[in-house]
Amino acid sequence: MDAHEVNRARTKLALFVADVFASVPRKDQRAKSDCYLRGLMLDGRRKSIQAMAERLPDGNEQNLQQFVNQSTWDPDLVRRRIAERMVPQIGPDAWAVDDVSFPKDGKMSVAVAPQYCGALGKQANCQVAVSVHAVSDTASCPLQWRLFVPQEWAHDAGRRQKTGIPEEVGHREKWRLALDIFDELAGWGMVPPVVVADAGYGQNADFRDGLSERGIGYVVAVRSDVTVHPHDAQPTAPAWSGTGRRPQPRYRDKPSPVAALAAGHGRQAFAEVTWREGSRGPMRSRFLALRVRPAGVRARRLARAAAIAEHGHWDGVLPEVTLLVEWPKDAQQPTDYWLSSLPADTSPAELVRLAKIRWRIEHDYRELKHGLGLDHFEGRSWAGWHHHVTLVTAAHAFLTEQRLAPKADTPGSLSTRSSTPSKTC
Repeated sequence: MDAHEVNRARTKLALFVADVFASVPRKDQRAKSDCYLRGLMLDGRRKSIQAMAERLPDGNEQNLQQFVNQSTWDPDLVRRRIAERMVPQIGPDAWAVDDVSFPKDGKMSVAVAPQYCGALGKQANCQVAVSVHAVSDTASCPLQWRLFVPQEWAHDAGRRQKTGIPEEVGHREKWRLALDIFDELAGWGMVPPVVVADAGYGQNADFRDGLSERGIGYVVAVRSDVTVHPHDAQPTAPAWSGTGRRPQPRYRDKPSPVAALAAGHGRQAFAEVTWREGSRGPMRSRFLALRVRPAGVRARRLARAAAIAEHGHWDGVLPEVTLLVEWPKDAQQPTDYWLSSLPADTSPAELVRLAKIRWRIEHDYRELKHGLGLDHFEGRSWAGWHHHVTLVTAAHAFLTEQRLAPKADTPGSLSTRSSTPSKTC
């Protein structure tokens, strides 16, 4: 946005800030949040605090630095209000799990370490954050964030103290951080219609099992080497001789990689599906949906533990899910695979639409990073990083509201609560 557009939106932005930042205790801090949001939205190549302060007529670098890096306002309360405000407006078809990386120099930025950096497509020095987004075909909004703390930071007392990492925060796998977010959002009264995720999460049997334990349906990508049994395969046990341990039921045929199972059905089994209108016309490809039973040592152990916990024994049967496979017309073999726990009668067209809906957050990430400076924060502290990410989320939510031209009521907040539900600006 140029300066004229930002100024024209000042009244609406002030109402938005009064609502979303109502939990911030001091009036001067709420004024700084308004200033920071304008700095993020204003045109400019760099969205560091210094650069924004120089562009803003009321920008004060020292005040903004203190507000972001030293102030004690709770970013979770602000994110909760953003989520409460945005979810009804977006009307999400799914919640998407994703992670984003922030390339960094040096060793002192909070939770930085040599690790895979998606922004660069290789191992590099960076921070990584896990996020969950409400997503539809028309809009998305980050609901919550978790900064991934690498193992090398778990017991590095010096760096933890300098960057202000809370004592209770340690190393935790990304898939566990995603499940933690779902639990926190459930505490806010928010439940996903379905979860979508890339293969970094979908490949993990523990992640899929965690979703199922929480009663959350999913459509998640997996790699071609995930192994499965056909849905009609039955575990059997050899006859017991009467001595020794009774044989346990098992699948006697080896499971197949999903790539081999899909290719074995041949091109003729795949049908064309159109899932949305793209900028160059309808988005379409060829797909096949099959009922399967995911295999592997970890999947088997999880199924056994769940069955024993619920029934006291296990009959060897692995849970059944749907395998969705894409084989584009001009490809020599299938290219993409997803597992879905949605009901067996879910149409292939609906499965495809949900499998592909992550395009929306990838689209909006370009605005978050390149337009709003998500990865431009130059501070090093835990609090500063979380404050900056929350302010970027707020700026993105405000712009999304303007695009959606919302008419629906949103739940009342500390600053807008009255006898009738408040309306968004």
